[in-house]
Parts: sequence; structure tokens; C-alpha cells
Amino acid sequence: MNTTMPGVPEPVLAIPVDTACYIVRKLREYENMDLLVEREELSNPLEREDVDELVEQENEYSFDPVRQELVSFIGDLTEDQKIDLVALMWLGRNNASAADWQSIRDEAAQAYNARTSDYILGSPLAGDFLEEGLSALGYACDVSGEEAP
Repeated sequence: MNTTMPGVPEPVLAIPVDTACYIVRKLREYENMDLLVEREELSNPLEREDVDELVEQENEYSFDPVRQELVSFIGDLTEDQKIDLVALMWLGRNNASAADWQSIRDEAAQAYNARTSDYILGSPLAGDFLEEGLSALGYACDVSGEEAP
């Protein structure tokens, strides 16, 4: 379920709010796995000396069923929906306001490439940032649900 706050103009989103909320729920599931501790150690490859070990550990995550589901689901989104997804994450990460939405979305559109799912899944706290971005625009997610949109 999503709601908007009264008196706040609703920005036009290409991605349905229910879809974004579903991604938030799946990201939380992925981020809360026991592998999280190891993933945090991999967060800055420039600090790692053994690049082969880094690649080997990253490859282990590519077979995770939740990750595969997210990659497929995000991959099936339209280009505009993927841009909104990244922009929402940036909006939440930067603690920005709804007034900043259009400029952040324009920046995300300029940075768009075919690796959206890798970018989202490689960003620590992506689920939290997406939810914060939605909140900044006046939306709320029911993160307890499991249903796909």
C-alpha cells in the first residue's frame, strides 16, 4: 500500500510506486542475508590487495536466488522506470526533498546505462535509500508484503 501526503504535489513517476516498494522489500531480503558481513568487506575494491579473491567472492553472490530475482525484475523495467529507480535511490541517499526530484531525475537520465540492476544491488543500503526517496516524494511502502506488483 502506498499513500501520498496531503498538500504535496505528486511528482509523475514512470515506475509504479507498488513496483518500487516491491523492490525495496526484495532488496531488504537480499541485504539481510548472512552474506552481508562479507559483502561489506568487498565494498571498496581499491582497499583490497587480492583482486582474484574479490572477483571470486563477488561471483558467489551472482547465484543467489533473491539476487537473480532482482536482476530479472529490474531488467524487465522500462528505461524510464530504471531511471526513476536510480533517481529515487539518489534522492533518499542525499536526504533531498521533493523540490530536488526533477534535477536528480535529470542527472540519473544522463547517467543511465544498461547496468542498473548491478548498480542498485552493489549499493549498500539501496533498500533504505529507495524507501527514503519515496518518502521524500510523499509515498510510503508497506514493506511487510511479499506480493509482486
